[in-house]
Amino acid sequence: MKIYNIKLVALSAIIAFMAFSCSDNDQMDIQKEEEVYKKGNPFQAIYLQEDQMGRPAVNTVFVSSTSKDMFNTTIPSEQNSLFQSMFQTNLMALSPAYANPEDTNALGLDAATFTGLLATDVLNVSLDGVTTFFDGTNVLTGRALTDDVITVELILIFGGETGLTNPEYPTLSNDNVDANDKAFLGDFPYLASPW
Repeated sequence: MKIYNIKLVALSAIIAFMAFSCSDNDQMDIQKEEEVYKKGNPFQAIYLQEDQMGRPAVNTVFVSSTSKDMFNTTIPSEQNSLFQSMFQTNLMALSPAYANPEDTNALGLDAATFTGLLATDVLNVSLDGVTTFFDGTNVLTGRALTDDVITVELILIFGGETGLTNPEYPTLSNDNVDANDKAFLGDFPYLASPW
């Protein structure tokens, strides 16, 4: 009985602590959203964009830390004009595969063209073709669950014109993660259950 009473007192203390440590910021956000809604823009009142990650790791690698918030809230149609030069500067500083202006990657894209493609951070989807991040022929036509996206990105950044491991930096063209912890399911929803 004493253990039960101790558990009850501990639970009560935790609930009291949680109730008193909560701020009223949530209420303030709701009030701001209601004001925006009343002004005639219901979408902004309901949805607030916080992060952008159309292509995995692109935002993480190419957007400078001081520009993250701006990038994350910029609509994709404006990203190229605002961020392409930053992407190119960061790519050229990061990868020896783009040491010369005429250097290209496995897609035949030079630094300016490649970063112009990456700066618009969206996941393209082909409605009538193969859906893949890159399969050697099809490029950025979507993303299949089995696509090794990070290795593809490393090849395009560090692999040079042939797309092979860069001899100067052999470990940079592959993340060496070749399988999931659990296999995909054969039926919808295809993702393995949490483990």
